[in-house]
Amino acid sequence: MQAIKPVTKPAKQRKMLFQAPDHVRYKLFAAPLSPELRASHRVKALQVRSGDTVRIMRGDHKGFEGKITRIDRKKYRIYVEGLTREKVDGTPMFVPIHPSKVMITRLNLDDKWRKKILERKKEALRKVEEVVAEKPLEEVVKEKEAEKEKTPEKKPRRKRKVAEKPAEKKKEEKPKKRKRVKKEKLKPKKAEKERQKAKKTRAKSKTAKKAEGGT
Repeated sequence: MQAIKPVTKPAKQRKMLFQAPDHVRYKLFAAPLSPELRASHRVKALQVRSGDTVRIMRGDHKGFEGKITRIDRKKYRIYVEGLTREKVDGTPMFVPIHPSKVMITRLNLDDKWRKKILERKKEALRKVEEVVAEKPLEEVVKEKEAEKEKTPEKKPRRKRKVAEKPAEKKKEEKPKKRKRVKKEKLKPKKAEKERQKAKKTRAKSKTAKKAEGGT
């Protein structure tokens, strides 16, 4: 059976609603039963079917009661007998109503499958009542609390300490960095010295040439 994942985004909710398969659409046509039917069948809600008598509980047509003539699963709407309005040209048309705005007052039990559904729901409710009668809710809650106390709590994982480098290595690395900085600083000084030496050699060569020419 295809399952639908819960989502929070409205766009995704609308997409899932309008692209839902038939077995999911069927569930979305559920409506609450009247207090009398709930007491007799011991069921809170059922899926609406054609032939059921319903009463409109909300909207402009609140209080109207009638039989369901047609169910439109594609548009998620039902049509009640006698609830019509006129078009502009005067022709009557049924007013579409959402199943959530309706309460079932009389069930159509012609279908044997629907009777089986009611019986199955009654049995499920009876089993739940038997369990509650055997063990009241207080005892069940106490048992769950006792189980929680028995289960040992997981200790939080210890964070692994990163091994620090020894102090000797750090000391060795620091002078290396200083030496590099000194070398970079000394480079321009060496270049200046070389330039000065080149100037001196040029001056000496010039003086030597003059002396040779004078002699």
